Formats: sequence, C-alpha cells, structure tokens
Amino acid sequence: MPTTYDTIIIGAGIAGASLGAQLVSQGRVMILEMEKQPGYHSTGRSAAFFAPAYGNKVVRDITTASEPFFRRPPDNFTDVALLHPREALFVARQDQCESMSSLLTKTSHLRALDATRLTEKVPILDTNVLVSGAVDKTGGDLDVDAILQGFLRQFRSGGGELCLDSKVVQLKRTNDMWIVRTKNAEYKSATVVNAAGAWADSIAESAGLAGLGIKPLRRTVVLVDAPEDTDISDWPLTIDIDEQFYFKPDAGQLLISPADESPERPCDAQPDELDIAIAIERFQQVTVLQVQKINHSWAGLRSFAPDRSFVTGFDPRSTGFFWLAGQGGYGVQSSPALADIAAYLLTGSHQLMSREAIEDLVPSIAPDRLIN
Repeated sequence: MPTTYDTIIIGAGIAGASLGAQLVSQGRVMILEMEKQPGYHSTGRSAAFFAPAYGNKVVRDITTASEPFFRRPPDNFTDVALLHPREALFVARQDQCESMSSLLTKTSHLRALDATRLTEKVPILDTNVLVSGAVDKTGGDLDVDAILQGFLRQFRSGGGELCLDSKVVQLKRTNDMWIVRTKNAEYKSATVVNAAGAWADSIAESAGLAGLGIKPLRRTVVLVDAPEDTDISDWPLTIDIDEQFYFKPDAGQLLISPADESPERPCDAQPDELDIAIAIERFQQVTVLQVQKINHSWAGLRSFAPDRSFVTGFDPRSTGFFWLAGQGGYGVQSSPALADIAAYLLTGSHQLMSREAIEDLVPSIAPDRLIN
C-alpha cells in the first residue's frame, strides 16, 4: 500500500529543501528527488552571490527579505558563515550610460563611480572602454552547499523523509489524494509541491495540467587564471550593466560568465564551446588581461516564467497542486523568504516575513497570472 504524507515535495534543490525545512513541523513531509544527490542541477551550479539589486521588483523584495536569514541563521543551521561580504560593481561603456542612469535611479543604495575609480576596485578593467560604474556594498558570496545542507538538516531532524533516485513517472488525483508514482514506489498525499526546477512544466503535465511556460535557459561559466602575483580575493563581482557578462574571484581563480540565456530542454546541462568563446571575448573586451587557457567550465539551467517573476501558489485548475518554480537565477538568494511565503500559503505559518508583506507579494507570484 502507498505510504501517506501530508505533503510531497518534488525536487530536492534549494526550493524544495528550504520549503521542506519549514513544513516539517506542520505534518508528515516527503521530498522526492530524481537524482542520486540533492541540488545536483541548478542549485549545485549557482554562481552563489547575494545581490539585492538583481531582478525585477518582486525578486528584489523577496531577496531583501531573505537577507536577515543569511546573516543570522537559526540555531544549529550551520557552523560556517552563509554570507561573505563582497561588493558588486556594475560597469558601463559609453553606449550604456542610459542603462547605468536607470539602475542608479531605481536602486537608491548604489554609489556611482567615474572611470578613474573603476581600476581602484578592479585593476584589470580597461578604462578606454568603460566610462562609468556603480558599486553595491550590500551583497556577498553565498555558501550554497552550507545553505542547502542546513535546510536538509532541519528537514531530517524534524522527521522529514528524503528519497533520492526517485523520478516521478505519474501523478494522479484520486479520492481527495494525489497518487505519486516513482520508478520504484508509490506514495499518497493531499498536497503535491512542484519544486522541480527545469522540469516544473513536465511535472505539471504528468498531473494532467498544461504547463505555465516556464522555460529552462542555459548559463555557462568558466574558470581562468587570475593575473600573476595579484591578490584578487577582495575584488568585487563585476557585472556589465546590461548583463552581457560578469566575473568574480573564485578560490584564487576568476569565474567568468557571458550571462547567456540559451533555450534548452530540461537536461543535465553541458557548456557549449561557442558560449565559452563568447565568455572569454566579452571579458577581454573590457579588461587588459589576456586569457591563456580555460581551467574548467560548466553550465546550469535557470528556469524563468514569461514575466521573470517567481511562480508560487496553488494551481486553481486542480486541488492540492502547488507550484514553487520559476526561480530563474535568484533561487538561492531568495530561498528563505520564498519558502516562508510558500509555507504561509500551504499552512498559514510564517517565520521570516510578516503576514502583510507576504500578502502584498502573493498576487505577483501566483500561478493564476499565467493561466489563460
């Protein structure tokens, strides 16, 4: 006979793990993960930066609400710092001055820099190409593994069950319950949470629901040598104002991305040689450093709804089917507050945000907005 749960969460990435950690005190919860380890896809391949100025207003508001959690995590969540301060430096060419002005207008805590100040932050920047910048002192590097493992530790210690290598093959609503069938077993639950990342629309379709247009987009990252005899540890994350590239220190090397968004099917994403070449070309166009070799490269999938806001809430077309998807490139940095919103919608409980703040945000992230 199928084992019965109050809630089954599909996906053990940062979305599913953070929600599971909050729900476990409210009932019996199972997380099903198709891979042999949690966070294998987007979570494990994140560039791992907390950037409150990143994304649209809804994303920025939920990210900002997550900051207290990272700076002061709950007791026994972790024994390491989750957020390590690092500035973010937005840079612009002459033809991008309008974009820079727009960012400075809508993000009040940024401080404008002229070209002469850019090389004080990052000595390899080419001020013959770049004419202005803006610095954000509120961000920093996130320890993604510590965050994910902290949520999973909370989940397990509260009695939650995590089942790996358990791909969902069928979802069926019967007698007020969902029957969730994996390749190895069958489970029952009143509520199913779709936290499947790039596979979110596929999971919905297996439940007999049309997808919401959540598209996986591939992003490429490469690691290259830092300049010789240079301490880069305090360099900021450097971002093109129109997000055509970014780079930052990473364990003594430079991590570079062309900020690509190539449409991709849900899969174990691999880097494309052309995207690697574009990453290096864009980096070399704005710096005086010539890249001699690629030390390592990888790719991940960032899944976006059509309006690039999160998708969180019950699907009105079916009973007990809940979306926690469309986190795009903001999933890790927004996870505490987004899980808080999801827990409130599922159980009425919340820990991090006020009820009023949650209810103000709910219409902007509800699945209803994407259903014709």
